Amino acid sequence: MPHVIISAAHKSSGKTTVSIGLCAALADRGLTVQPFKKGPDYIDPMWLASASGRDCYNLDFFTMQNDEINQTFHRYNQAADISIIEGNKGLYDGLDLDGSNSNAALATQLNAPVVLVLDARGMTRGIAPLILGYQGFDENINIAGVILNQLGGSRHEGKLRRVIEHYTDVKVIGAIHKHDDMAIVERHLGLIPSNEQESASNYIANISKHIQNSVDLNQFIEIANTAPASPKTDTTIVNKKISCRIAIARDAAFGFYYASDINAMRNAGAEIIEFDTLNDSALPDDIDGLFIGGGFPESSMQALDDNAAMRKSIFDAIEAGLPAYAECGGMMYLSRSLSWKEKKNTMVGIIPGDTTMHDKPQGRGYVKIKESDQFIWPQLTHGASKQHQAHEFHYSSLDNFTLNDEFKPAYEMQRGHGINGKFDGIMYKNLLACYAHQRNVDSNPWVERFIQFILINKSSKNLTGIKLC
Repeated sequence: MPHVIISAAHKSSGKTTVSIGLCAALADRGLTVQPFKKGPDYIDPMWLASASGRDCYNLDFFTMQNDEINQTFHRYNQAADISIIEGNKGLYDGLDLDGSNSNAALATQLNAPVVLVLDARGMTRGIAPLILGYQGFDENINIAGVILNQLGGSRHEGKLRRVIEHYTDVKVIGAIHKHDDMAIVERHLGLIPSNEQESASNYIANISKHIQNSVDLNQFIEIANTAPASPKTDTTIVNKKISCRIAIARDAAFGFYYASDINAMRNAGAEIIEFDTLNDSALPDDIDGLFIGGGFPESSMQALDDNAAMRKSIFDAIEAGLPAYAECGGMMYLSRSLSWKEKKNTMVGIIPGDTTMHDKPQGRGYVKIKESDQFIWPQLTHGASKQHQAHEFHYSSLDNFTLNDEFKPAYEMQRGHGINGKFDGIMYKNLLACYAHQRNVDSNPWVERFIQFILINKSSKNLTGIKLC
């Protein structure tokens, strides 16, 4: 099926906004648009999913094997009219010197033409050597078109078009002038997620309008059509019979979940029941497990504090032995308090520590974690790896916390910061809470392990105050 990678010369060039607008504009034409995002990210995929009307799937060299990337892409690409893959950082940027995990490497692996989004502020003739350099750096990469962004006006656009047409053979398929209503508000972790943006649909509509007026969508589709057809992939999924019910926090405070992980839960026999930590008074009835993902609890900390009934419901459930998993923002919520900008609010309190927000990241990037010998989730196969590759991005620290016989470390940090640079994850009763964001992949099938843990506990005892299905 037709597909394109949207990349840039460097980060903050506007490729996310352009990708959102392309998804929405093509969907407005009646096309089935499948978005993908390279790398570990929650916020961009949420916007891309809102714009396209379809879940966005991540393709990441660090946490996935190459064949997993191919399988994921081909599975969802073949069900769409066109796929848009948003890159991360610049086209040739990446962890390794050889570029083996760059956007360019992904373009090569997926046989995808590349459209470069170029922030052209302050540029005229200098844009030509930039494009020529990107073309010449790796002749295997098909830079099939450029979209000029942040233009100062028609005169500026005309100069750039003439320069590019004179010195290069790359098509200019779009020229976007600076528009204030295309800007999505940013804060410490990047764009505000679409689940918090009250007028997200209006933002997407505005971006789509400007893209339709500024980008030749027919040329864009022609470029996508140059990609070779994906091999046929069996998309049949046999879901297991429902065996447990998992409550998942999904609201303005918590929304960082990978679509593939939630799919894996359902495929493994879990019924998902969403709840709202800000407005619901208690956890859903008849649940067997709890998952609180990442998000921005600091932006809703007064509302989380005000909802004492929900905080008590969660505290009592975990204290009673409900299997629970919390990542990053979820762990922050489970601590005693959350402090930010000289304000302090009460949180759930099941973790005897206090969360403090800082001006700079305390942990950022890819991590490698190794399970402790006392890890509470079951291994699925004998000799399975206890080391996992994940990622973290947090401005907070967990303070006034001490490990003891009740609160045990879950992971040894082999790369990254975690809680204190040495370990990450806290295990208490049937709770696992950590800063690391994990992905359910072949090398780390955390979803199946969590569900097996839930089923073991479900069959072994009834939890005080919790009804079991």
